[in-house]
Amino acid sequence: MYRKVILMLAALVAVTALATAAGAQNFPKMRELRMDRATPPQGTACIECHKQETPGIFADWAMSRHASAGITCLDCHQAEPGDQDISVDHEKYYSMGNLPMGEKQYFVPIASPVTPKDCSRCHPDEAKSYAKSKHANTIEIMWKLDPWLNGGMNSDNERKTGCFYCHGTVLKMKDGKLDPDTWPNVGVGRLNLDGSLGSCTSCHTRHRFSVMEARKPETCGQCHLGPDHPQIEIYNESKHGDIYQAFKQEYNFNSAPGAWTPGVDYRAPTCASCHMSGSGNQPTTHDVTERLSWETQAPLTVRPADFKPFPSGTDWSVERDKMKDICRQCHGQSWIDDFYTQLDTSVEEYNEVYFKPAKKTLDELYEKGLLDKTKYFDEHLEVQFYELWHHEGRRARMGTAMMAPDYAWWHGFYECKHRFNQFMEEAKHHIDSNTKAYRYPDFPNATGDPTRPEQIFGKK
Repeated sequence: MYRKVILMLAALVAVTALATAAGAQNFPKMRELRMDRATPPQGTACIECHKQETPGIFADWAMSRHASAGITCLDCHQAEPGDQDISVDHEKYYSMGNLPMGEKQYFVPIASPVTPKDCSRCHPDEAKSYAKSKHANTIEIMWKLDPWLNGGMNSDNERKTGCFYCHGTVLKMKDGKLDPDTWPNVGVGRLNLDGSLGSCTSCHTRHRFSVMEARKPETCGQCHLGPDHPQIEIYNESKHGDIYQAFKQEYNFNSAPGAWTPGVDYRAPTCASCHMSGSGNQPTTHDVTERLSWETQAPLTVRPADFKPFPSGTDWSVERDKMKDICRQCHGQSWIDDFYTQLDTSVEEYNEVYFKPAKKTLDELYEKGLLDKTKYFDEHLEVQFYELWHHEGRRARMGTAMMAPDYAWWHGFYECKHRFNQFMEEAKHHIDSNTKAYRYPDFPNATGDPTRPEQIFGKK
């Protein structure tokens, strides 16, 4: 009798255990969150000092969500002993009697650059997503694509103040300080001394770190502008941009992350709405490579997975469906499908009518020795070909992709036609007459180091 009861109880326990295990599979992992709002004395010392020495920084931080949550300077800037980017000069402040709390007892090693690795302590998902993006890896992409760098055709300072300001530098230390050749810099692909890529303050500028700011198109327009990738100008011309300019005062830019809703918080999308924000069935992402079905900035338009400088590892049709889901929050299905038909047609025409014939002709000039490969841009035809894809060709494709007719046509395909005709006429003359192209003998400031950074590419 007892044995039967014991067996029944054992069976019941086993069934219960199995049921519990099966049920547990349906539950997500429990997250343990703890917010310590107490500010340590060292953190108070930072605040009191910066309140006096850099009141702008203090005021920005005091208005931030970080300050509301008790996040102080130390939570972001504190370094570990042995870190490569520890500020040597900052330690001197702790022996200055004229500063509030400038005493050794409050000393904490700090690093000036705050990196995605630092931010990941509180924002792990965002940092992981960002690390996969083209933004984070743009130094690698730039060096694989850009003839200015690889040919040494611009100076190191021209690169630092221009190219690297958006793309990012490879941070280095010099004499215990950040090397001025690499700093200051908040480029989206900056290689930090802790090995992480990027700078979150590219979009969430310090020390407010505002979600509102990152949602506005003006933030993206810091880098995405000009003759080669005028996304902000294209956006402003589009219906999306027109509605934004008319109604932006009604937008709720302070909605919680992941809860920014079209039709509720905003009437027409910004750059972030389509490329990053959560909407419909799509979660928020910090990987701007997602939702793309074409690489419209590449010389030859290809699918993101086929973009050799940085293959996406994504399926373009899956990513297109994601973007269509975003569009569907405001547009009907026929509108969306017809828009993508237009985009695909523009891509095909650019590839087949303009780029491929020009590239074939360029290759023929090189093969026959009529153009010299030693340097790029020191011959007019090289400049013509470069601007065909890097300027007019991009504007035509991007103007179509974001529905800006002036950029699709007048700044785009209209200019493509003229550039193509000029290139082909000059090329034909050299081929028919078997004459070499004229080389500019005094190309200015072609002094840049063409060596690819070994921190990104490894040693040769």
